[in-house]
Amino acid sequence: MDHFYYRQPVPIDFGIGKRDKLPEILERMNLKRGILISAPSMVRSGIAHDIVKQSDGRIVAVFSDIQPNPTVINTDDCAKAIRVNQCEFAVALGGGSIMDCAKAACFVAGTPYSAAAFLAKERPITKPGIPLIAMPTTSGTASEVTTASVLTDTERGVKALIASDYFYPVYALIDPELTISCPPQVTAASGLDVLAHSLEAYYGKKHQPLTDMAAERAASLVFKYLLTAYHEPENREARSKMSEASVTAGLAFNLTQTAAAHACSYPLTQDYGIPHGEACAFTLPSFWRINSSVGPESERLNAFSRRLGFVDADDLADRIDLMKQEMGLRTTLEEAGVLTEDELDDLVSHCFAPNIRNNPAEMTKEGLKKIFVQLRSGLAQNT
Repeated sequence: MDHFYYRQPVPIDFGIGKRDKLPEILERMNLKRGILISAPSMVRSGIAHDIVKQSDGRIVAVFSDIQPNPTVINTDDCAKAIRVNQCEFAVALGGGSIMDCAKAACFVAGTPYSAAAFLAKERPITKPGIPLIAMPTTSGTASEVTTASVLTDTERGVKALIASDYFYPVYALIDPELTISCPPQVTAASGLDVLAHSLEAYYGKKHQPLTDMAAERAASLVFKYLLTAYHEPENREARSKMSEASVTAGLAFNLTQTAAAHACSYPLTQDYGIPHGEACAFTLPSFWRINSSVGPESERLNAFSRRLGFVDADDLADRIDLMKQEMGLRTTLEEAGVLTEDELDDLVSHCFAPNIRNNPAEMTKEGLKKIFVQLRSGLAQNT
């Protein structure tokens, strides 16, 4: 008999035009003095200004000094802005980087410590921070419904995850219209991050019936709508369906966690500068092939692939490779910048983050190296 536990405490308010509901939500929650933690692009486009104006004086400050892979310094600066402006709530407007920074900063602001102390697990997270309302502007990380924040400590050279139930936003306000300004390459990389969340949640060792259901729905939406969103950025239906896919995948991987493709993405991002979603997608077809050909999940994964309209699991993996090529993403080691044997060995040795153990087929250094060798030019397809 199955035993499982499913929890999702964040209310999800979804639909085009939903950003206009923010003032009503602030009033209902009796939130009076807040900060907008915004992507720089949202400040430049004027959307951040519109949201502040719309808040009827409830948003008193804007913080946007956050880089694509947010650092401990970004987080500490954001926490300082929360303290200086005496804010009792925050609104996060942006992609995963903004959400990650905001979730941590809302908590850190109420402590005398640096985010570095929590990232290094020198200090425990023992209480909630100020309430955070999350408004995603990309279809990718689903950070608006998860407990996770990924930060980089540049001083220690560490990129790591902080996760706590205290990091859940109090409200996810998802307006797909906010994703229309996403550049094509961000749409591509973040869309493949959604696919990685979906497929890894489905095959990961911690999967359960309710996460399986969400993962399958999300994956089917990505295969159907990502290329349209990439080629036709103004297509509201495609943008809406990709936003739905993102949050739905979040309902899955928030509980299952990610697996091997994410583990392998970290050094590709940190050492080779490959955007997170693209880095996850780099090995995703390889792991789908491996997990569907050996080990306990093989029949489940082939059946999943057939339900999504593919001949079998290999056919699904081939489609991911074709999508990557169509969107101009890296598909070979050479394109990723891994050129020598030493670089390859170094890359493999840095892929063993804890989530690699969530992969159903056990991964060794030799097995992992074999996967990467197959991604050399000329071997990338059907090896």
